[in-house]
Amino acid sequence: MVGIFSLVTGMSGPSGFGSSTTAEQVTEGIDARNITAIITGGASGIGLETARVLSLRKAHIIIAARNMESAKEAKQIILQDNKSARVDVMKLDLCSVKSVRLFVENFLALDLPLNILINNAGVMFCPFQLTQDGIEMQFATNHLGHFLLTNLLLDKMKQTAKTTGIEGRIINLSSIAHTYTYEEGIRLDDINDQICYSDKKAYGQSKLANILHANELSRLLKEEGVNITANSVHPGLIMTPLMRHSSLLMNFLKMFTFYIWKNVPQGAATTCYVALHPSLKGVTGKYFLDCNEFQPSAFASNGILGRKLWDFSNKLISSISKA
Repeated sequence: MVGIFSLVTGMSGPSGFGSSTTAEQVTEGIDARNITAIITGGASGIGLETARVLSLRKAHIIIAARNMESAKEAKQIILQDNKSARVDVMKLDLCSVKSVRLFVENFLALDLPLNILINNAGVMFCPFQLTQDGIEMQFATNHLGHFLLTNLLLDKMKQTAKTTGIEGRIINLSSIAHTYTYEEGIRLDDINDQICYSDKKAYGQSKLANILHANELSRLLKEEGVNITANSVHPGLIMTPLMRHSSLLMNFLKMFTFYIWKNVPQGAATTCYVALHPSLKGVTGKYFLDCNEFQPSAFASNGILGRKLWDFSNKLISSISKA
């Protein structure tokens, strides 16, 4: 069990890695030349570091980002140090169902394989607002957009796994913040309630949804006998552009909790470990922290809630698409 002691000391867990391990270290010696990966939010922060390190291991990377200018800059950053890197950028706005569908349409038109999907992008602690589809922003961006994206790409991933024999992997970036959510876990009956809105609990709710999504997807893929795993990860506390809505608070807290914060290369380690490490072949439906399996909250382990969220998400997307 990974605890506060190992977090502070950086001591390795059962995997041989710990909180101080970097993304380059966990992927050392891995040849990913036959891998194609989509990384949402790969234009900055740990998403960019994940893209850089997977490129370093020779994977073909698709950076899916809302801001194309930033995505193009990210590509140049990767190419500066790795001229042979295979990196493409594509526009994706996760808070828009229309944009998600268009992204998938454009990606499928490229006729590329798809081995790895890293659902990394997100928003954090933003004031209450509805997306253009009329859904609360954090739930829409962090969960619903990724839920739809994953569903629309599943057939391509299944086809790739079958024809290549290479295990497909889906990774949802969650957070330890999934433990701090609303009383009912996910507010399925009132997802857009503004009166009781809490930016922190709404974020926790969306991160809980990321774990429940991965777990239910894992169950369905196992039932189907498909060679694809689905897991969720907590990258750790890292100061990234994700914290733009709470930078003053986070800088204040960091003064007193500096010993548990990570730098970006350390923050991307767990994602890269779950995406590429051969020791995780066949491992699915798990939650990882500091490159080790970790037990999430009771809500996150609730299969009934996971199935309810799955059905709710499908109905919500269906109602948006018909509007």
